[in-house]
Amino acid sequence: MENKKSISIWGDKIPFKRENDDIPKITPYLIENKKNNSCVIVFPGGGYSIRAVHEKEPIALWLNKIGISAFVLDYRVSPYKYPVPLLDAQRAIRFVRYNSKKFNIDPDRIGIIGFSAGGHLASLTGVHFDYGKESDDPVEKVSSRPDLLILCYSVISFLNYSHHGCIKNFVGENITKETLEFLSSERQVKRDTPCCFLWHTQDDNVVPVQHSILFSLSLKEKNIDFEIHIFEKGPHGLGLAENNPSVSQWTLLCENWLKRHNF
Repeated sequence: MENKKSISIWGDKIPFKRENDDIPKITPYLIENKKNNSCVIVFPGGGYSIRAVHEKEPIALWLNKIGISAFVLDYRVSPYKYPVPLLDAQRAIRFVRYNSKKFNIDPDRIGIIGFSAGGHLASLTGVHFDYGKESDDPVEKVSSRPDLLILCYSVISFLNYSHHGCIKNFVGENITKETLEFLSSERQVKRDTPCCFLWHTQDDNVVPVQHSILFSLSLKEKNIDFEIHIFEKGPHGLGLAENNPSVSQWTLLCENWLKRHNF
């Protein structure tokens, strides 16, 4: 595993940039001596107010352990609002895909994993993507579609069982129903939305399990492959869940699912 320094994903042309403020960047965790490798970009949670440390490097190191290169994304959070985090997420995928030869990454095997609010961002990225834009920036001409999604105790809906803290931090106050619907991923699943692995705990009292269930039902309606696991007990924000013998099985389940999808 090779851990490099963080890289700015926008260079010197950061949209919506504020003076002396947060710089959106990725930190690579690359598998050494392995070409054309699959990779997964990590979106940590934190309610769009912080980026939870336990959902950053530990996740990247787990991915390395199972033979997958990783990138940890530091997307912008509050006081930045939509569309800034989504633009950062889309840009991260474009950036990795554009630089795939440099990173020894297969451009057709770029997945994303998100936790809690980072899972909301990952789900949005999986339903609101394009196959490249007309732009003078060559990176923007590259597809922002992830090849698969991994959603961990994720916020999904801004309409049902909504997480008011995420909504306030992501879009602010006085939001229209149309905007809430656009940002509710279960309402936006398309036929080319990527396949998905989801897990949640049944007694999560921060982000109700119904979020993951709603998304899985929408995937089923569009005939998109998915796998979902609901564990009986466990608090929100478990990350790798190393201290919970039952929930910690999600990593093995996910590893096997990734293998079946040629990751």
